[in-house]
Amino acid sequence: MVQTSEIAVIGAGVIGLAIAHRLASEGREVAVIDPEPPGSGASYGNAGTIADYAVQPVGTPGVLRALPSLLFDRNSPLAIRQAALPSLAPWLLRFARQALPDAARRNAIAIAALMVEALPEWEALVAEIGGENLMRRRGCLYLYETLAGFNAAQDDLAFRRDLGVSVEMMSSAELARMEPGLPEQPGGAAYFPNAVFFNDPGEMVQRIAAAARAAGVQFIPARVAGLARSGGQVRLTGPGFDLTAKRVVIAAGAHSRSLARAAGDKVPLDTERGYHVEWDMKQPPVTRPCCPTTRGFYFCPMTGRMRVAGTVELGGLTARPSRHRIEKLIEGARHFFPDLGQPDRDWMGFRPSMPDSLPVIGPSRAGAEIIHAYGHGHVGLTLAPVTARLVADLVAGRQPGAEIGPCLPTRF
Repeated sequence: MVQTSEIAVIGAGVIGLAIAHRLASEGREVAVIDPEPPGSGASYGNAGTIADYAVQPVGTPGVLRALPSLLFDRNSPLAIRQAALPSLAPWLLRFARQALPDAARRNAIAIAALMVEALPEWEALVAEIGGENLMRRRGCLYLYETLAGFNAAQDDLAFRRDLGVSVEMMSSAELARMEPGLPEQPGGAAYFPNAVFFNDPGEMVQRIAAAARAAGVQFIPARVAGLARSGGQVRLTGPGFDLTAKRVVIAAGAHSRSLARAAGDKVPLDTERGYHVEWDMKQPPVTRPCCPTTRGFYFCPMTGRMRVAGTVELGGLTARPSRHRIEKLIEGARHFFPDLGQPDRDWMGFRPSMPDSLPVIGPSRAGAEIIHAYGHGHVGLTLAPVTARLVADLVAGRQPGAEIGPCLPTRF
């Protein structure tokens, strides 16, 4: 069946849904195309945090120095599947260049510029979709298990302050008063008071989807296999699917690279495999997201359960989940809470990862009828409404904010 739409958004994750909702709210005819139900994948399985403090790119000089040991240590918070190394080599070379001091600083400044409006944009969106009861304004904690770890973090925290991040240092005793369920942390903690978390990120994304439907967005359960410009429009095709649109937004997350190539843009997108495990419980032992910094995961209190989410595994889209990574999350959680039994569920999803940790947002170099909106890495949930605003400005012919500059696909 041949269909038409003014705008087609490829991808029904939190980025695509936020874009579709914003465009429909401005009176646009919008179709969202995704073979999976809205809000699946990383939009469901994340740590649920609007992370204003997450301004550092993944690639930093410290990570670069440790990269050989990190990548080949199966127990590292940042690891690589050996079988994926040949295909990942070009991405890793770009990543190494972006981890050099000048590049890393430049990338952090660009990420911080995107973060400035993240919370206000979320507050406006939540007011529209009725999601206030899912928001918790309790901040986030970085935990330091040793005084040496605390001292080593001071330069990083000072840099974040320079970029406008609010952070308060807490002694071990102060941390114990704030989170009495945690075991003693001799190094204390860094508290980010402006961070906000959702007690059910999957439900929040479902509310965006419902609001988009109510605004007239059409959802098409199909996989886009072909993308081609034709007569000033864009034709999308796939099994049992054929649609022509005036504008197309590629927001397919980790699955966006082949679509970008079909649009005429060579984008160095690759995939981080993220994991979580969950324990059902009436009252989680922590009341806000808590990250043991050397372990690379978060304790996330959610409705009726505690989620332990995080770590980075570079390994592509096709390999099976790593039981080793899941077991390491369980082991790390039990280090803090020894009474935890077997988790009630585990999960793996795909983060769209760029070498510079900056998303790809902007028109295709081959024509503005195709717009890119993916590659947000660890901050997709945080930046979804900001990305939606930038895309809506491009569609309407308005001048987007200056923060879009470092994100343009023409930077490659």
